[in-house]
Amino acid sequence: MSALGSKWKPIIVLVINNRKLRFGEIAARISVISRKVLTDQLREMENDHLLTRQEFKETPPRVEYCLTEKGLALLPILNLLEQWEAEFDIKTEKVLD
Repeated sequence: MSALGSKWKPIIVLVINNRKLRFGEIAARISVISRKVLTDQLREMENDHLLTRQEFKETPPRVEYCLTEKGLALLPILNLLEQWEAEFDIKTEKVLD
């Protein structure tokens, strides 16, 4: 639980899913998160080996994030939580666009 012990990390895992996304794409899909908090959460997730950060030496600089095998293993668990939430009509704050 320590690897996902924040409000944002499970949401970030669900947003990235099976694709590579740039920082701006992640930020746009979770519009209620500040850029600083998103940056901090991505760094922690990288340190916990839940995702990888690939930096491209281009102008302008480009960085892509994708889930590691460890991060991908969380998707079925998070999907079950979403199903549970829907089944019991749990009301949550809308955070994804």
